Amino acid sequence: MDSPARPALDLSRRDLTLDLARVTCVVFVIVVHLLQVGIGTDEQGALVTSRPAEDQPWFAAATWIGQIMPLFFVVGGFAAAAGWRSWTARGGDATGFIRSRTLRLAQPALPLFVFFAVVLSAATLLRLPSDLVDPAAVGAGTPLWFLAAYLLCQAGVPTLARWHERAPRRTLVFLAVGVVVVDAARFGTGITEIGLLNLLFVWPFAQQLGFWYHDGWFDRRHPLTLAGIAAGCYLLLWPLTAVGPYSANLLDDLNPPTVPLAVLAVAQACLLRLAKPLLTQLMAVRAVRGIVFVLGSRLMTVYLWHLPVILVLTGLTLLIPGAAPAPASPAWWWSRPIMFVAVVAVVLALSLLLVRAERIGPLRPVPSSAIVAIAWTCAFLPPFAVMEWFLSLWVAVGGAVLLGIAVVLLRRGRRATAVVGGSGTARSSLGSEA
Repeated sequence: MDSPARPALDLSRRDLTLDLARVTCVVFVIVVHLLQVGIGTDEQGALVTSRPAEDQPWFAAATWIGQIMPLFFVVGGFAAAAGWRSWTARGGDATGFIRSRTLRLAQPALPLFVFFAVVLSAATLLRLPSDLVDPAAVGAGTPLWFLAAYLLCQAGVPTLARWHERAPRRTLVFLAVGVVVVDAARFGTGITEIGLLNLLFVWPFAQQLGFWYHDGWFDRRHPLTLAGIAAGCYLLLWPLTAVGPYSANLLDDLNPPTVPLAVLAVAQACLLRLAKPLLTQLMAVRAVRGIVFVLGSRLMTVYLWHLPVILVLTGLTLLIPGAAPAPASPAWWWSRPIMFVAVVAVVLALSLLLVRAERIGPLRPVPSSAIVAIAWTCAFLPPFAVMEWFLSLWVAVGGAVLLGIAVVLLRRGRRATAVVGGSGTARSSLGSEA
């Protein structure tokens, strides 16, 4: 069964800089999406979608900084290592760990898929034009690939943690070689789908770097060594994207994930440690710490719901005369900070409504390994389907059903015991210590 509830979190033993890094990553994601979503009207008054930021000459270069998903998995790896050690120290096993982590991702995703299913069903019944609905659905579902990738990484934590304890270097090399081999097969054959195998290597590689970060390897390196490694990684990205098969726009290298993202993960892990003194000073400021804790406590909700909120708010501005500047116009660029504040405010308000649906609460004894495996598969398939075939009515409906099954299976049992982490919501699913 699940371990008993732990005592209140001891912040004196928590690396608050990782909380700041995690929140910063999500903020970057919101900013990038705000700059990518352009909805306006043409001369006939018809709605037209565009991606203003990607049309700018500086965008590809900016992704070398703005592509922060590798760092997200590095920070998640740190939290996974801490969570696994804490879990096993209290007698927990691999099945219970995977059950807990899967539930903390599946349960917050369920209301979102239900929302998509309802909205897209209504759009179908109202016979709204597909050239309006389809781009909106594709855009709203964009962030969901992360759930599939993170579920894979979390399921691998027990095995990869044991490998790390026994042979940390060989484990990291094995994952790195896997990344290269998969990409070589993909580009050598021209079969893009082969690249999906890198879901098993690129993101676990980044997560494994988080294990090394947790063990203090980066702490023991001289700052010049870390700076040299980071610089070498960025230098390696130049031939990979200039003469190699990869795009200089690192967002294009995201799905399927590729070698440049693994290289970027190493650089970002080094830069994170180099920035630790500055991040520590920032977290000593009460206002900064307050913002980080507020956003961090609702980070899953913010991540999952920010794009639907962006689309809804953008649609509302189109209904107000003069409130929606033409995408890519100077007024549109100046409106982005205002829109950012509005999106964050709405998502945080929405999180107050979703808190009951996302609350984990008391859990019953851990089901069998077979039940947990079935539930994990049900949780994995919906975001994977969105990643591969984009969001549609049937993907949304099927996803809501499968996630509902996953949540029921993961919560089933005979008598209640407290879940690790107490009765809080799934708010810490994006990387906080378990």
